[in-house]
Amino acid sequence: MRTLEDPSSLVLASASPRRRDLLSQLGMRFTVAAADIDESPFSAEVADAYVLRLARTKAQTVAGRFPGAWVLAADTTVALGSQLLGKPSGPEEARDMLTRLSGRKHSVYTGVAVAGRAEVSAVVHTSVTFRTLSAGEIDWYVSTGEPLDKAGAYGMQGKGSFLVSAIEGSPTNVIGLPLGETLELLTRAGVPLPWRAA
Repeated sequence: MRTLEDPSSLVLASASPRRRDLLSQLGMRFTVAAADIDESPFSAEVADAYVLRLARTKAQTVAGRFPGAWVLAADTTVALGSQLLGKPSGPEEARDMLTRLSGRKHSVYTGVAVAGRAEVSAVVHTSVTFRTLSAGEIDWYVSTGEPLDKAGAYGMQGKGSFLVSAIEGSPTNVIGLPLGETLELLTRAGVPLPWRAA
């Protein structure tokens, strides 16, 4: 059985450097072990159900490899109305997504799940409004390459911050891991937090 002081007692089931950095900012010690699952949405699956299903599946998949550990997983998607905007397949799709988001409000959903020693989960929603973007701004942003590995084709924590005119809700949710809500889940699951260490 792992001890609580062992960093492998908490496992982050994600290869995302953004999630790793956010969790590290809290002083958490953890091991990274990405889950390799099919992330295709089901037919007519809505955004909140989609991200919750993926987060739970990721957490449970990795928990099977780390008996006795807590496993934290998350999944984020962008929704424009009922349409899910995942990671673009290339520059053209990124350009199309950004054009559609220009001047409009959209939703960012993140499912967060803990599995292993305890199982808890939640979905966090944030509303984001984009500035009205020129074709030149979109082309420049796509040329940086930043949109290509991000849901909705933008990263608010990077160069894409200039796209956003307003946000309602958790900023870290848009980056990929809503810290306040994640801490609540970790607390409910019994994960030892740095400021509560004996």
